[in-house]
Amino acid sequence: MSRKRLAVVGGGILGAAIARRLLQVEPDLEVTLLEKESGLAQHQTGHNSGVAHAGLYYTPGSLKARLCRRGVAMLQEFCEQHQVAYDECGKVLVALDDVERERLSAIMERAVANGVPDVRLLDAGEVRDIEPHVRGVAGLHSPRTAIVDFPGVTRALADAAIAAGGKVRTGYEVARIGESGSEVVLAGTDGQEDTFDQVIMCAGLHADRVAAMAGDEDDPRIVPFRGEYYLLRPERRDLVRGLIYPVPDPRYPFLGVHLTPRVDGEVMVGPNAVLALAKEGYRWRTVSRRDLVEAVTWPGFRRFARQHWRTGVAEMLGSVSKRRFVAAARRYVPDLTVDDVVPGPTGVRAQALGRDGALVDDFRMTRSGRVLSVRNAPSPAATSSLAIAEHVVDLALDRKDTNHDA
Repeated sequence: MSRKRLAVVGGGILGAAIARRLLQVEPDLEVTLLEKESGLAQHQTGHNSGVAHAGLYYTPGSLKARLCRRGVAMLQEFCEQHQVAYDECGKVLVALDDVERERLSAIMERAVANGVPDVRLLDAGEVRDIEPHVRGVAGLHSPRTAIVDFPGVTRALADAAIAAGGKVRTGYEVARIGESGSEVVLAGTDGQEDTFDQVIMCAGLHADRVAAMAGDEDDPRIVPFRGEYYLLRPERRDLVRGLIYPVPDPRYPFLGVHLTPRVDGEVMVGPNAVLALAKEGYRWRTVSRRDLVEAVTWPGFRRFARQHWRTGVAEMLGSVSKRRFVAAARRYVPDLTVDDVVPGPTGVRAQALGRDGALVDDFRMTRSGRVLSVRNAPSPAATSSLAIAEHVVDLALDRKDTNHDA
C-alpha cells in the first residue's frame, strides 16, 4: 500500500512545526513542506518582535490561553534541546494612572487563571527596582516571559522534519487548488502540478486567498497591518533591562508602543500599526493594487475603520513623525530622547477581520474537503506553535486518543 501523502503549505514557524508533528505521530506519512520564498521564515516569523509570551492576557479556556501555556513550555524545551537562543528576560506591564492600575488587577486574575507562573503586582517603587528608568504608578511582573530566535526555531523544526523523512520545497507558490477523486491537486505558479491525499494550509498573510482556492468561505478576510520599529543606539540600551509593555486598553484594537530587547542584543521601540498597502508591504513604496482593493472593499474593514478611525489617524501620525513615535515610548521611559533611536525593522501582521468588522481574536481553523486551513494565527502563534501543531495535526488526522491537554 502506498504511503499517505500530505502537503503543508507555508514555511513559517507554524508550517514547520506541523510538518515535524505529522512525522512524529505517523512516521510512515510522506510529508512535504511547501514555501513560496527561497527560504523559510521570510514573513511573519522573521519579522516579529521575538517574544515568547507567558499567557497573561488571553481569555481563560480559549485556544489562545491553552495553547500558549502548553506551547511556551514546549518551545523552551525545544530550544534547550536544539541550542536555539531563549532568554527569560522578564516583562513588566506599566500602569500610568489609576484606571490602568485597575486593569492590571483584571490581567492578574487572567494570568492566575491561565497558570502563568510567578506573576505578581508591583507598586511604583518595585517597578523601578526591576526597570530603573521606567516611571509608572504600578506594574505587573511576569519574570518567565522570554525572548527567542523564532527563525532559528523554524530552521530547527524543518531540519527535524527532514531527518524524519520529510521534504522541504522552497520556491513553490500555490496558484490553484483542485480535487481529483480522492486527491488534492496543487498547481504552482510555474504550471507544475502535484497531488496529495491531504493538504494543510498555514499561509499567514495569504491565508484567506489560499483557503478560497480550496473552496472555503471568504469570512474572515486577512487585512495586513504594518508595524514599524526604531532601535535604541547601542550606548542607550542600558535604558531597558527586560520587556516593557503598556497596559492593554480594551477600547483599542492594537497594543501600542513598547520596548523589546532581542536575543541579538538589539532593543526595539514599537510597533505602531498602520494599514499596509500590500500583504507583504514592509515599506510605504510597496503597493499591490489587488491586495489593497481586497482589504479596503471588505465590508468588515469598512466597519472596523468607521469604529477606529481616530486610532488609525494617531498611528499614521506616529509613522510619519519620529518625535511623536518616540513620545509614546517616553511615557514609560522619560529619559528616552529622539536622538537615542535609529530606524529599525518592520513587520506585517496578518489580521483576520470578520464581515461584521470585529477582529478575530482566537486561533481559527476551517476545513474544506481534504484541505484544512489555519485561517487566523495572530500572536501568540509563534510562542504556541508546537502546541498549535499538535492541535492541527489532531484535526487533520482525526486523532481522538491524544495524551496532551490542548
